[in-house]
Amino acid sequence: MVPALALQLDAMPPQLLALLESEWAYVALFGVFVLEGAMLMYFMPSELIVPGSLLLLGGDALVPVLAVAVAGATLGQYALFKVAERGGREYLLEKRWFRIEESKLERFDGWFERWGPVVVPVSNALLFTRGMLTVPAGFAEMDDRRFVGLSALGTLAFEVALAGLYLFGGTLL
Repeated sequence: MVPALALQLDAMPPQLLALLESEWAYVALFGVFVLEGAMLMYFMPSELIVPGSLLLLGGDALVPVLAVAVAGATLGQYALFKVAERGGREYLLEKRWFRIEESKLERFDGWFERWGPVVVPVSNALLFTRGMLTVPAGFAEMDDRRFVGLSALGTLAFEVALAGLYLFGGTLL
């Protein structure tokens, strides 16, 4: 087992670990990815979810894990997108669960204003910016279908890269 991944699995809540090892693994994984997409998952780095899932479920589970990852994260991001669209900036900044500082949010607003919707999949495909353009896209009232498609595309690229690093270069994680 990759040492960093082993440490993260040890830190995972035991109930979640038990679910991921049960016949309900894909349902639990879907829920985890919805939380990750909505930027509500703080107990485990999102970069380790797909590799950890493949560790628990095996490499043969690659396609179902990727499908669940993309569907769950996209649904979570879409929920956050709608909250941003309907609630607005001040509403989100007042919420305890929204852990993005106003200065960072302003920077991401600037990226969206400068580059437009293309930054949604790009940000979803990169470490440290994953999901950050969801909120500015909601503020800009981007078309729902376009947001979902671009969000899913970026998430797929990110998760495929993580799975590839785990499966083909396990020592990198």
